Amino acid sequence: MKVLVVGGGVAGAAVAYFAAQGGAQVTVVDAGVHAASHVPSALLNPVRGQSGQVDGRALEGISLTWALVRELEAAGWSIPHGQEGVLRPVPDERTRAKFARNLPPALPHRWLMPGEFPVPLSPGWPHALLIPEGGWLEGAAFCAGLLGASGAEVVRGRAVAWDAHSITLEEGPRLQGDAVVWCGGAVGSGWASEAGTHRAGTLLTLDRPATTLPVSFGAYLAPGAGGTGVLGATFEALTPTWQEPTFPTPSLRWLLNRGDALADLRGVRVTGRWSGTRLSGLVAGRQTDGVWRLSGLSSKGFLLGPLLARHVAGDVLRETAT
Repeated sequence: MKVLVVGGGVAGAAVAYFAAQGGAQVTVVDAGVHAASHVPSALLNPVRGQSGQVDGRALEGISLTWALVRELEAAGWSIPHGQEGVLRPVPDERTRAKFARNLPPALPHRWLMPGEFPVPLSPGWPHALLIPEGGWLEGAAFCAGLLGASGAEVVRGRAVAWDAHSITLEEGPRLQGDAVVWCGGAVGSGWASEAGTHRAGTLLTLDRPATTLPVSFGAYLAPGAGGTGVLGATFEALTPTWQEPTFPTPSLRWLLNRGDALADLRGVRVTGRWSGTRLSGLVAGRQTDGVWRLSGLSSKGFLLGPLLARHVAGDVLRETAT
């Protein structure tokens, strides 16, 4: 069976990996432009947002992602990561109560008070939630490991049209297969002139970590590969179509202020920036035109992407074989 995948981000790479594990011959078409999945340090954090929402699939998803990191590293792929937990400071009792209501009993966690925090935080945080299962990983390395381990043929180019059995490239041949899985994300959705919900954000790279484990509320600080650190958030206004990410001066001030509210940034130097755009509105499964799709993961790409990709790849192989 030959499976064609559009997009080489976390969704497409994971679909390729699981389809290949199921015995398929896989070709991935990837333009490699502004892939949000290539974020230098992505959080694996099951407790989301400023109300502490937990997706019902989060525990299974985070377990699978960490298992894949171990599998890839055992196979020789280097995946910079840290699984020391995520710290979620909360500003007041009301917010803590929201978090507590949303925490599933099966999720390991601990509530901490000042003096118990595992890393120094800026003054004013009365409580913090420690999630030992959380952590960070380098998105680009994880995607590259999945693609490499899949053995997929990677075609660098832009898909301009597709149907249930073929992909047409902007420059190059028309590819034929038994199934097509579209995982184009925000950029691909924009190129296809699809309506959607897009939100851009920026991550500043730091010369060293401001904290030794990820800290997140509104923005996040986390370690990065090679002893570096990051400060990031997804905060720009929502747009109905994909736009080239920018980083206005007010956004820089906002991000630095949010970082300083989390931890002391004195002595930490900004070395660069990375910007990307997320697509919301999850779609996972076969569409009416016969094309399979996994997109709209928003900020949960590394938390739920591999899990949903395993489901989609399994359905593709099972239903195409019949």
